[in-house]
Amino acid sequence: MESKRVPEIFGSMVFDDRVMRATLSAEVYQSLRKTIDENAELEEDIAEAVATEMRNWAVERGATHFTHWFQPLTGVTAEKHDSFICPSPDGGVIMEFSGKELIKGEPDASSFPSGGLRATFEARGYTAWDPTSYAFIKDHTLCIPTAFCSYSGEALDKKTPLLRSMQALNRQAKRILKLFGTEVKNVRTSVGPEQEYFLIDEEEFKKRPDLVYTGRTLFGAMPPKGQELDDHYFGVIKPRVTSFMEDLNQELWKLGILAKTEHNEVAPAQHELAPIYSTTNVATDHNQLTMEMMQKVARKHGLACLLHEKPFAGVNGSGKHNNWSMATDTGINLLSPGDTPHENAQFLLFLCAVIQAVDDYQDLLRLAVATAGNDHRLGANEAPPAIISVFLGEELTAILEAIKNDTPYHGKEKVIMKLGVHSLPKFSRDTTDRNRTSPFAFTGNKFEFRSLGSSNSIACCNMMLNAAVAESLKQYADVLEGAADFEGTLHDLIKDTIKKHERILFNGNGYGEDWVKEATEVRGLSNLKTTADAMPHLLDKKNVDMLTAHKVFTEIELHSRCEIMLENYCKTVNIEGHTMVDMVRKNYLPAIEGYVGSLAKTASLMQSVRGKVKCHYEVSTMERLSELTDEILESVEKLEEALAGLNRYDTIIKTSEAVRDDVLPKMDVLRKFVDEAEMLTPEKCWPYPSYGKLLFSVY
Repeated sequence: MESKRVPEIFGSMVFDDRVMRATLSAEVYQSLRKTIDENAELEEDIAEAVATEMRNWAVERGATHFTHWFQPLTGVTAEKHDSFICPSPDGGVIMEFSGKELIKGEPDASSFPSGGLRATFEARGYTAWDPTSYAFIKDHTLCIPTAFCSYSGEALDKKTPLLRSMQALNRQAKRILKLFGTEVKNVRTSVGPEQEYFLIDEEEFKKRPDLVYTGRTLFGAMPPKGQELDDHYFGVIKPRVTSFMEDLNQELWKLGILAKTEHNEVAPAQHELAPIYSTTNVATDHNQLTMEMMQKVARKHGLACLLHEKPFAGVNGSGKHNNWSMATDTGINLLSPGDTPHENAQFLLFLCAVIQAVDDYQDLLRLAVATAGNDHRLGANEAPPAIISVFLGEELTAILEAIKNDTPYHGKEKVIMKLGVHSLPKFSRDTTDRNRTSPFAFTGNKFEFRSLGSSNSIACCNMMLNAAVAESLKQYADVLEGAADFEGTLHDLIKDTIKKHERILFNGNGYGEDWVKEATEVRGLSNLKTTADAMPHLLDKKNVDMLTAHKVFTEIELHSRCEIMLENYCKTVNIEGHTMVDMVRKNYLPAIEGYVGSLAKTASLMQSVRGKVKCHYEVSTMERLSELTDEILESVEKLEEALAGLNRYDTIIKTSEAVRDDVLPKMDVLRKFVDEAEMLTPEKCWPYPSYGKLLFSVY
């Protein structure tokens, strides 16, 4: 595709602002913009006019159906398609789409997770148009981004709480800005989620039941070469992958998704795509679409796109770095320190709000990224630890230290980088290095929350982050609005916040054992290692009080989320456990026994021909494989027993604890024995493709 065509195709399948300006009347357009920009109520006649033009635009581009596209608590998107056709008196059809159909849909809610919000027989649910996220065409269907709620009004999706959290932060941030003499229409959070993924040959993928059923390899010995040489990271992109990336970019650009950066990641077969920032709810929609398109385009190229957090043991897993910032409708980035951050009181106050939010609600941020898949990744060398901390870098740390101690701040001059070659340009060094071990790092004018797993919806962490920062800002506004001495009160507020929350600041190595000890024993930070550890904290009183006070969740919605997420954790591991049992009993054990039998025949034949032949290889291999067969059988029986035992617990919390403490350790033991047997068995006798074939299948 020629680069000059990119502006032509970008957003060509999106009913965006360009289309609305061109097709809607001035009155309708201005009213809709007010709804989008200022959260004003949408008038029914405006919706009718928008629906007419939206239908005309979609039909002209080949659309035959429309759907309310929403994000239920399954972790993926959902859609029910209705055609535009209506019967006409002459026996034909006409294409119709009303404002009522645009605003509201009524999908069956009975089979979506609800966590007890409704009984199975209570089937009615509603979808409501989110006008702040543009409609788009996908597969000849007009997709309308919507929120999803139950008949009684509780949120059954991830978008509704996200929009509520954005509204809460907007309300409190405007209070703070007003104190600094700045009036704005709105403050919105923006996100740029970096998406990591694996690409493997589709035919090899289909031969692995564990990949098909669970998204990750439950067995597999490491090949002789993994990621040790770091030669894949930022390496030359292979032709087959390049072709995939070109097609993926084109599909994303058509949908108005700002796909910007692409490169090889650390592990073999691993890659990354990063977009330009967009408003958080739009970025959430776009990231869901990105994951869907990755898998769809991969299939066209004979590839399988793996979005699991840890599809292969022994090499890096895949994360999703959530680059988060706050900005006004006038374009002011509230996390931009400027040239003299020590003199920028407004920036320092918003910075403190984030620091306090992360410290006060570190458990919410941890549980927002907790899944069975991400538990395998957090704390490994490619991912931050489960302990949440904030990295600020040298300059900001020194500024906060000076404020805390009431001492002058003496900033360092910018260092000019000289590379020793006259023809190379000189440039100034950034004021801080990057800390890749930090879960929550300041990176110039934004924070990078690095703990998300690659398949996670970014809605979860952003709703918690928005709400927590809104709470900090509310506390500050409550103090400052009644202050007789604004500047003095502001200084004291920033100083006190630094003193109270400096325990969350850490610029060192997050992977070190010393940090774990210091964080938990000295600083008192939480270390919630698994989903079973983290998720129950959603119902801690401080968390319930904050989230309900800002109207992000109702209390009953929080109980449902806790139930749903723990159920998902248990079901995921249960599926993995049963898949392991299935693979071992149907293929691994028979394959190992078959090879042992062939070894026995070979040794017997050799000794019958010449009795003094020792057959060291055959005998020693038979002995160890026979031992492993017994150990595998014993381990699979113990795993089956543990899986069956999950039914005896009367609460989901107890079940999740049993999954963590009983099922997962038994899965690890079983894998260890099977992987050792793989190393002793010829490839032709092994029932499934090896790691070597999977990781290097695209080369």
